Amino acid sequence: MGSIEPPQPDYDVLIIGAGLSGCYASYRMQQMGLKFKVLETGTAVGGTWYWNRYPGARFDCESYAYGFFFSKEVLDEWRWSEHFAPQAETEQYINFICDKYNLKENMQFNTRVDKAHWLADGRCWKLTDQNGHTYTSRFLITGIGLLSNPTLPNIPGVQEFKGTAFHTSRWPDNVTDFAGKDVGIIGVGATGIQIIPEIAKTAKSLTVFQRTPNWAIPLHNSKIGEEEMETIRKGYPELLKKMNANRMSFIHDGTDMSIWEANPEERETFWEFLYAQPGFGFWVSNYKEVLMDRDANALLSDFVAKKIRQRVKDPWTADKLTPKTHGFGLRRVPMETHYYEAYNQPNVRLVDVLETPIECITEEGVKTSQEHVKLDAIIYATGFSASKSLVTGAFEAIDFRGNDNILLADLWRDGTKTYLGLTVEHFPNMLMSIGPHQAYGNITRSIEFAVDWISNCIEYLRGQNITYIEATGKGVQEWTDHVHDIGKALLSNTVDSWLTGVNKNLPGKQKRTVAKYSGSAVDFKNACNAVAKARYDTFKLA
Repeated sequence: MGSIEPPQPDYDVLIIGAGLSGCYASYRMQQMGLKFKVLETGTAVGGTWYWNRYPGARFDCESYAYGFFFSKEVLDEWRWSEHFAPQAETEQYINFICDKYNLKENMQFNTRVDKAHWLADGRCWKLTDQNGHTYTSRFLITGIGLLSNPTLPNIPGVQEFKGTAFHTSRWPDNVTDFAGKDVGIIGVGATGIQIIPEIAKTAKSLTVFQRTPNWAIPLHNSKIGEEEMETIRKGYPELLKKMNANRMSFIHDGTDMSIWEANPEERETFWEFLYAQPGFGFWVSNYKEVLMDRDANALLSDFVAKKIRQRVKDPWTADKLTPKTHGFGLRRVPMETHYYEAYNQPNVRLVDVLETPIECITEEGVKTSQEHVKLDAIIYATGFSASKSLVTGAFEAIDFRGNDNILLADLWRDGTKTYLGLTVEHFPNMLMSIGPHQAYGNITRSIEFAVDWISNCIEYLRGQNITYIEATGKGVQEWTDHVHDIGKALLSNTVDSWLTGVNKNLPGKQKRTVAKYSGSAVDFKNACNAVAKARYDTFKLA
């Protein structure tokens, strides 16, 4: 008797997540004529722009630079209303694209993937959702994002509070203002910095519980008129060229100017100019040494600290809002709109939990070592699980198992290892959009590149009747070593942050590591494209 062929998988490709990665991957799979399905936990598309609908949520990158560039029709038809679009507009934008190309017909919502197991006999992936339903596919694309697994603080009594309480990424639809309410917010990361000025507008009182302050700079947002939008549309081709040549894929030019060739007055003038510019210019267009040289970074940090003192009237509060544990720009810099001025309002006060630690959450509020703050609402702006090893919290939420039943969480227990940030040894046919060890910056540019690379890879394999691709141990070790080696030059890899795998709200997530590809986006893309040009010969193919 002849051997029995294993059954064909249900789909050519399964995609986890209907955020930006999942939506663009859907478009590419559709254009390639493949049978595919997207499985999404939420009730609609959008990813981070679906979940994070808190007041003040908006882009920190220019809208027209953040949006997709794969469709000239979308570029011509979509009109951005602000230079830094709010969450609601961004969610509308993503829905506009999905509706225009009928992408939702291959998406299944309210479907949380709990398990993703490799079936060696069938050379396919088997996914299981929360209801026990299963799906199989030849290839698996993960579009689960960097930070999609929210975490609550490691404080006793979190479940005891009788008032309104929620994480910012799970903002209730019926909460629109806090008039007459005593509100507490725990956390002053990027989300807290966006939301605090908004809550302060209506709350009877707002108590901000801060452990570690963050550097923040003004967003300087403004409306986009019809004439300006038309100018932006005409400039899209050149804008894309500029971003593709930029170290972090932003529209802001870098500089070769040396801080040591400028006298103090020249430095001050330059920094005042950058501080008045919209967006990330102050961070990414600064003197070339400020993110690599401690002395240069200290001078820059002193300038921003002076700005905080100028904007916050109370000296004690200004001092507490000034970071002491890391220099400016060594964590991703939150962009703010009247954040520091909010602390000048009589209804806003700051509690430094390093001085007066939170002992527990009670039925009525927050108990510190010095007082019991009674509250009507507690908002947790405490971030996401970035894992003890890297930006892998979302991967840990799913039971990923590869060859020989190897658990991905076990494989990465002592540090994340990838090949090109796109693939993992022992996990054949699994391709990651925005995985660890990729180049981050302007995230949509990173997504478009990753999805294009993945799609072209799948197209090539299918054309060659290849049904198996896996990273080699040699390739993984060399790439991981390379990521760590180039990371040594940046001061950002010497501080605790989600990009170095540290989340102090989670036990066991205190080990610092290199989170991303620290070289330029151009170098990252060149490395990946060289592998594709060589017909993926650094992979195991079968």
